[in-house]
Amino acid sequence: MAIYLSCEWFVNAVEWLGERLNVGRMAVGTVLAAFGTALPESVVTLVAVTTGGTEEAKDIGIGAAMGGPLALATVAYGVTGAMLLLKRRRERAAVLATAGTPPSDSAVSPDAEEATGTEQDMKRLAKDQKWFLPIFIVKVALGLVAFAFKPALGLLFFTAYAVYFWREIRSSRAEEGDEDEELEPLRLQPKATSPATWAVVAQTLATLVVIFFAAHFFVKQLDVIGPMLGLSATVTALLLSPIATELPEIMNAVIWVRQGKTELALANVSGAMMIQATVPSGIGLLFTRWHFDAALLWSGLTTMAAITYLLLTMRAHRLTPRRLTVAAGFYVLFALGLIPILG
Repeated sequence: MAIYLSCEWFVNAVEWLGERLNVGRMAVGTVLAAFGTALPESVVTLVAVTTGGTEEAKDIGIGAAMGGPLALATVAYGVTGAMLLLKRRRERAAVLATAGTPPSDSAVSPDAEEATGTEQDMKRLAKDQKWFLPIFIVKVALGLVAFAFKPALGLLFFTAYAVYFWREIRSSRAEEGDEDEELEPLRLQPKATSPATWAVVAQTLATLVVIFFAAHFFVKQLDVIGPMLGLSATVTALLLSPIATELPEIMNAVIWVRQGKTELALANVSGAMMIQATVPSGIGLLFTRWHFDAALLWSGLTTMAAITYLLLTMRAHRLTPRRLTVAAGFYVLFALGLIPILG
C-alpha cells in the first residue's frame, strides 16, 4: 500500500516536473519517471558490486541487472495489458448499461479489442524495443565470454543510454512540445492552479525516497518469506526479488492506465527497460567478472523471447490489451525453465 500511494504522488509530481523542464509528454514516461524509479535500483547494484567481499556477493549485482529487464519485459507489460483489458471491459459494460443493453459475452469479447494506444504510440514503443533488444543481446553475449578489456566495455553501455536519453528529449519536444494538457493539481499544493517549483521538486524527491525504502523493505521480507515457503535463496532471488524491485514501475503503469494515460504507462515501462539494460550492466561490467551461469543465461533468453514477441505483434499492428497481457506468460515460462536448471 505504501508503494502504491507513494507512486500515485510520484506520477502526479513527475508530470508537473516535465512541464517545468519543458519536456515532451512521452519523455515524462520514458525518461523522467523511468529514471526516477530505476536510479535507486542502480545505486543498489553499484553498492553490491563495489562493496561485496566475495564473488558470490558481487554475483547478486549481476542477478539484479538481469532480473530487472526480465520482470519489466514480462510482468510489467503483462500487468499493464491486464489493467487495460479490465478498464476497457468496464467502459463497454457501462456504455451498454446506459443504453439498456445486457452486457453479453460477445459484446465485451476481447477479440473485438482496439489496439493498445495510437499508431504513434506503437511506433514509439517499437522504437524503444528496437533500441533495447540489440543492447540486451550484447549484454548477454558478454556474459558468455572472457577477455582482458571486457570491463572497459561497460562505458559503452553508459554511452548508449546517454544517446537514448538525448534522443528521447529531442524527439519528444519536437513532436509534442505544442500540446497543452491540463494536469491534475499537485498533491502537495492542491489548491494552486500552478504549483511552486520547489513544491514539485520536493514532492518528487520525497516520494522517490519512500518508494526506494518501501520497495527494498519488501525485498527483504521476501528473503525471509521465501525459505518459509520452502523456496531456496536462489529461487527467491531470481523469481520474486526482481518483481519486488520493479514494483514501482509496475505501480506507475497501473496508475497511469487507471487515469486513461496509456501512452505514459507504456512509455514508463519501455524507458525503465532501457535504463535496466544499460546502467546496471555498465556497472556490472566495470566491477565484476560478468560471467553468466545457466540460470542467468535462461533469464536473458526469456527476456529476448518476450521482446521479440512484442515487436512482432507491434509490427503486425495487432498489439491489443489481451496480447500485451500474454507477455506475463514468459515469466511463467522462465519459472518452469528454472526447475531443471536448479534441480
